[in-house]
Amino acid sequence: MKNASLFKCLDDALPLDKGKLFAVTGNLSIFYLFIFLPAFFKDATFTMYQMVPGGPMSAVAGTAPVKQNLTRDRRPLLGAGALGLILIIAAVAAWCYYIASLAKAGMLKTELLDLNRDGFLIRNQTGAIVFRMAFRSGNLDLDSCSKEGEILSCTRSSTGSLNFFIQTVRPKDPVMCYRVRWEELASENPVEHAMSYNGSHWYGGAETSIQHWPISITGQQTPTPFVTSDVYSSRHSFGGILERYWLSSKASAIKINDSVPFHLGWNDTEKVLYFQARYQDSPYKPTPGQPPFAELSYRVCVGSDVTSIHKYMVRRYFNKPNKVPSMDMFRYPIWSTWALHKKDIEQEKLVSYAANIKKYNFTCSQLQLDDCYTSGYGEFDFDPVKFPNASDMFQKLKADGFHVSLWIHPFINYDSPNFRVGVEKGLFVREPTGQLPALVRWWNGVGSILDFTNPAAREWFGSHLRALRSKYGVTSFKFDAGETSYLPSQFSTYVPLNDPSTFTRRYSEMAIPFNDRAELRVGYQSQNISCFFRLIDRDSVWGYELGLKSLIPTVLTISILGYQFILPDMIGGNVYPNYTEGSGKLPDRELYIRWLELSAFMPSMQFSIPPWEYDADVIEIARRFTALHESIVAPRVLELAGEVLATGDPIIRPLWWIATNDETAYKIDSQFLIGDDLMVAPVLEPGKQERDIYLPTGRWRSYKGELFDNKDPVHLTDYPVDLDEIAYFVWV
Repeated sequence: MKNASLFKCLDDALPLDKGKLFAVTGNLSIFYLFIFLPAFFKDATFTMYQMVPGGPMSAVAGTAPVKQNLTRDRRPLLGAGALGLILIIAAVAAWCYYIASLAKAGMLKTELLDLNRDGFLIRNQTGAIVFRMAFRSGNLDLDSCSKEGEILSCTRSSTGSLNFFIQTVRPKDPVMCYRVRWEELASENPVEHAMSYNGSHWYGGAETSIQHWPISITGQQTPTPFVTSDVYSSRHSFGGILERYWLSSKASAIKINDSVPFHLGWNDTEKVLYFQARYQDSPYKPTPGQPPFAELSYRVCVGSDVTSIHKYMVRRYFNKPNKVPSMDMFRYPIWSTWALHKKDIEQEKLVSYAANIKKYNFTCSQLQLDDCYTSGYGEFDFDPVKFPNASDMFQKLKADGFHVSLWIHPFINYDSPNFRVGVEKGLFVREPTGQLPALVRWWNGVGSILDFTNPAAREWFGSHLRALRSKYGVTSFKFDAGETSYLPSQFSTYVPLNDPSTFTRRYSEMAIPFNDRAELRVGYQSQNISCFFRLIDRDSVWGYELGLKSLIPTVLTISILGYQFILPDMIGGNVYPNYTEGSGKLPDRELYIRWLELSAFMPSMQFSIPPWEYDADVIEIARRFTALHESIVAPRVLELAGEVLATGDPIIRPLWWIATNDETAYKIDSQFLIGDDLMVAPVLEPGKQERDIYLPTGRWRSYKGELFDNKDPVHLTDYPVDLDEIAYFVWV
């Protein structure tokens, strides 16, 4: 009966598609044998016995069954039948495996994503592969995978139990997104995935000391904590402005979830970025009461072009500012005392600096009094020796039309009278037991850092800033530091920090009451804070390492990360010893002029080394470019700044923003757009009065009045740009 049922099942199945059966067996004779053997065995079974008279059943049937010997010519046939049965079983097994393979392959494919045991890939609507991710911490056991609706999940890997899923999300045509999660359930081992460059150009991540556009990383780096750091003092770290977001020229983007204990590494030889989640040997901490099992989760979205997919990601995942800072900050330059006077600042020098701004007929949005105006680090009033009549000084500056902002920081040095206050009130970040304040070293000494997760510390700090505003009429503050690299290696806070960069977020929130004119140099999930975000200090050099060439790549990078109100630091750099091209007291004259010209096309300008430290020609160039900024650049920037509140779109944009299918545009790091219709091409090389310029398709009018009507992109080779000029083109 069993054989008969099997044969009937096969016989019933064969008419459905014998072509597939032949494809599985791969042999014509086996194919025919598979078709005709059921009929043969049916006949053979009933001819092996026949009824004969005189048997035990004769009383009923009148005959008895008698077994007869098979004839010699029947034996080969029986052998062939047995062989056929074996072949049938093999064919059935092959067919079942084939069907199971098809089913599994279908199950491990969801929309445009293909999942394998060692990773997954995503295609775009045309079928091209636009994203690849490899699993480095283990391979999936595909037999543990299942699919229900839009969710494909697996429960085992080569390392043990896990919670893995990929969920397809269709937010908006033609965007397709995938939520990916790999959570270890029985192991404290790290979870690591490797994202391939996949022949793409990548953007985003973090401010760095050597900034390139697109990202250009050399060598190899094991995954390290992706947290905010002072990239000026620690030049191989990630910078003070960062987000867990990367964007590809192939119209794919990835956003790492906030809950992930995220570490980033890379391998330039293999062309991959390593995304790792771990708690061991890491500043990240698991939620109290939860086992330290790592989870790596992220969202990958693909679209039709790089601009549209970025617009979607910004609208969906980034905070937006809720107001535009003071219009004056966009129109007129800031003047800082730092690069000119450093710590050697006192009342007479500040008043003289302000007087020269008016004497040389420059405008000023605010006068910024930088480091060392107090008697100690941790004090919140003026040093009576250096500023003997601070109240009178502020009244005079106000009468002369100056707004004054002050440099501020989160440290209280151990020799400050306020250090004891902080200890008694429990205002500081503490050592791990929580019993004692933790000491930290920063660039101005040793002390403790205020714990901005503590409401009491926030109120104490804020009250001192409000007192300065009330007593002297201080307009706002330059909030310096705030990076997690200034936290102790082991510490505790009032509110536990699972992610140490949350400290940066809490510090940046202190600028909110003053955000009309405030300045920050750190940002992490801080795009909604409506103040200016300053690039880390620049050196007075030409190159990509914190020099002039780094300005455009850095501004473009933090723009892609959602920070649009950008202050590109001081014109000419900070004139630090051993990091200055020039006399040592002043930046190189040519460098200063080229820096000035570029800054005039940024959202805001900032002087410290004043033009009158050079000569009459430099003064005239500075006047002309501050006027150009006010008349041409600022109106465009302010219009775009209003749009940022709703869209988060960059004010300063890469060329590919309007040329999404142009491979050359993806690699240009020395030109940029303001909006869609003003393209800027500064000279960034010493000794040059010409440069190559790339004009995207369209009608462009140069600053010289030339009209370029391009049906295709155009390269302008050795385009002349005098020392007192910057090349820019307006979309006609």
